[in-house]
Amino acid sequence: MQTNKEKELIFEMSKPGRVAYSLPESDVPEVELDAVFPAQYLRKQPAELPEVSELDLMRHYTGLSNRNHGIDSGFYPLGSCTMKYNPKINEDVVRYPGFAKIHPYQAEETMQGALRVLYDLQAELSEITGMDAVSLQPAAGAQGEWAALMMIRAYHESRGEKRTKVIVPDTAHGTNPASAAVAGLETVTISSDEQGNVNLEELRKVVGADTAALMLTNPSTLGLFEESIQEIAEIVHEAGGLLYYDGANANAIMGIARPGDMGFDVVHLNLHKTFTGPHGGGGPGAGPIGCKKELVPFLPRPQVVKEGDTYRLDYDIPQSIGRVKAFYGNFGILLRSFVYIRANGPEGLLRVSQEAVLNANYMMRKLAPYYDLPYDRICKHEFVLSGRKQKKLGVRTLDIAKRLLDFGYHPPTIYFPLIVDECMMIEPTETESKETLDQFIDAMIAIAKEVEENPTIVQEAPHTTIVSRLDEVTAARKPVLRYRKPAEENAVRKAEGSQANEGALV
Repeated sequence: MQTNKEKELIFEMSKPGRVAYSLPESDVPEVELDAVFPAQYLRKQPAELPEVSELDLMRHYTGLSNRNHGIDSGFYPLGSCTMKYNPKINEDVVRYPGFAKIHPYQAEETMQGALRVLYDLQAELSEITGMDAVSLQPAAGAQGEWAALMMIRAYHESRGEKRTKVIVPDTAHGTNPASAAVAGLETVTISSDEQGNVNLEELRKVVGADTAALMLTNPSTLGLFEESIQEIAEIVHEAGGLLYYDGANANAIMGIARPGDMGFDVVHLNLHKTFTGPHGGGGPGAGPIGCKKELVPFLPRPQVVKEGDTYRLDYDIPQSIGRVKAFYGNFGILLRSFVYIRANGPEGLLRVSQEAVLNANYMMRKLAPYYDLPYDRICKHEFVLSGRKQKKLGVRTLDIAKRLLDFGYHPPTIYFPLIVDECMMIEPTETESKETLDQFIDAMIAIAKEVEENPTIVQEAPHTTIVSRLDEVTAARKPVLRYRKPAEENAVRKAEGSQANEGALV
């Protein structure tokens, strides 16, 4: 009997003549491809595609999907990524024909409902963040970062100022310095103090006439709220710079605090995280940006505006940085977020933040006796632990993460932020029950005890998954991205082996 681990590839299931589809007869004349395309762009022989029945196809891909871990199948405490439950009412609404079957090239008067959703969502996000205006165009948080930095750059240039430096704390998301570089700006990194806050003395030393902005995540990737945020804002503003808010962790402060009230000039939000649009696997996402009135002229165009009872797209924004996404963002994710906000209301969004913070602090205190706690203070929606204690016994954080797979959990984020040795960043989110949190806590405690009693179990994990521990370095450097028949694969490996031997001889 075939076990789950021995499941065939779809190419290996293939039998000539089997089909899993039916197509209508073509109602247009056939065209010889070589009469249309140059010969060098045509296949020399037909593509070798698997031939399987519809039933085999469905069972194959359903089986593969069951091997994946998703938020609908289990706890997913991936710190900084907010992998929380996506309410199914979002999915119902986004499939309404009036939303699902519209086309961006339709006349504006035929999609007034969709434009109203976008207009109202802009207003709601402005209120939540304390900003004066919002653009929904950016398709991801990183694109929102870049667009916001382009606005900051355009703002300074409009004032005749050449400011090229972007200050980034050492707890920042990795996309922050990357976004600054893509926007043509330079990054200056500053350290954190012993409490995990921005080092104010270091900040004062680096700000100056060339400071364009400070990029700050608040709460930070340590899960900590910046205790001196207003003083930070004053330091940056006095130097003529702007304050940028990375909204990746906004699910800790909704209804409690607003970036605009803290002194931030421009923000981005990850709707696919905070506002329950599904994400992972490369998308889709949504990373709207909001700003104070001084930056409004530089927002991407078009903007959704309302004139009387009519909604339209406004392209007449002379100082705009231009369009940053085709059409008007990822409408499906925007719509899901709109439904989430309306379903919760102001009181519900406040409760979301309160329960996210409560869950994180509960879990942090339960695990503190078993793992190192680098910052012993109240956390927000997530917290960091260190596996330094386990490292002394020969077990790394990576081993602990692999062992969690045996308990049926997706591991937390590991080795980030980089300033914490053997870091584990854990985010329980507000959507998980106390029972789920307790079960995960029990698993983490059990692993800590295994490290002390029989570390080999943890070092060699996972033991129960479809594949055992991978050679991650080789997988990253020499990925196998296509299927080859066994004879062809053996020939390739033999050739690669010969090349390696020749290299060794040299």
